[in-house]
Amino acid sequence: MKSKKYLMSFTTGGLYYVESLLVMELYNELKDWKKVNKQALSSNILQTRTESTSKRSLKEIISRLETLTPDQLDLLTNGSVDEQKYILWLSVCKRYEFIKEFAVEVIRERYLTLKHDLPVEEFESFFSQKEQWNEDLEKIADSSRYKMRTVLFKILREAEVIDSKNLFIHIRLTNALIKTISDDQVEYLSIFPISDIDIQRVL
Repeated sequence: MKSKKYLMSFTTGGLYYVESLLVMELYNELKDWKKVNKQALSSNILQTRTESTSKRSLKEIISRLETLTPDQLDLLTNGSVDEQKYILWLSVCKRYEFIKEFAVEVIRERYLTLKHDLPVEEFESFFSQKEQWNEDLEKIADSSRYKMRTVLFKILREAEVIDSKNLFIHIRLTNALIKTISDDQVEYLSIFPISDIDIQRVL
C-alpha cells in the first residue's frame, strides 16, 4: 500500500494572525491572490527585514488562506477575534493533513476522554505512529521534527486552543463559525476540542 503524502512545510512562523489580516485587506481590494502577493512584496506589507523572509511568509499565509471558502474569508475579515483565530486554525488544518489528523486523533480525543492538557510527548507519540506507515516521515531529521513540534504548539497557543501551560482553553464556537464550517466540510468541526453536544447544538 502506498504511503500517504503529507505536506510538512509548516516550520515557518506561527498562526500569522496580524499578518493574515493585513493580507486579507489587500485581497478584499484586489480579489486575486497573485496580485496580492506581488503588491504585498513590493510594499513590504509584513514589515520584514529581508525580501526572502517576506516571500517565505507570504507564500505560507496565502497558501493557507487559499484553502478557505468565500464565507470563511468573510468571517476572517468581519468576525470577532476568536472567530478570526479559529478560522486561521481551520486554514492550517485544511492546508496540512498531518496537522488535521493530529487535531482530530490526539487533541479532540484527549478532550473527549476528559484529559485537560496536551503534553508535547503526544506529538512525539503521534509522529512515531504515523512514520511506521510512511517512508517520507521516516526520513525527517530529528531537528526538523523538533521544529515542527515547536511551530505546531506555537500555532495552537496563538489560536487559543491551548494556553502557555499546554492546558486546553474552553472553546465556544459561534453559530456563524459552525455554519461556515459545516456548509463546507462538516468533519472539520472535529479539529476543535469540543463535544458532539456542542456541535449538535446548532446543526
